[in-house]
Amino acid sequence: MGFSVNAGLLDAMVLSIVQQNDTYGYEITQYLRKAVDISESTLYPVLRRLQKGELLETYDKEYMGRNRRYYRLTDKGSVALEEYREEWRSHKMKIDSILMNEGVENNE
Repeated sequence: MGFSVNAGLLDAMVLSIVQQNDTYGYEITQYLRKAVDISESTLYPVLRRLQKGELLETYDKEYMGRNRRYYRLTDKGSVALEEYREEWRSHKMKIDSILMNEGVENNE
């Protein structure tokens, strides 16, 4: 059993990975797989959406005779990531209060 990841959370996770250092699609997928089940075919539409929203920008760099597309966080992406993080903290506290019985009184 697992928990599903919605688009907003996936966007936040991708932005967080790219914030650490510029990286390419396959590497992002490998980082994400540590936490969620995701394929490259699922990731690339996310990357395109973030790029279209001007949260990520791309550049190509040669690697072993081929071009590899790298993703870089924009200033707008940094602002969005901080907003996602703040929203996550609030959401996590609310979920923890129920799931972890934090702050829930027992009505017996």
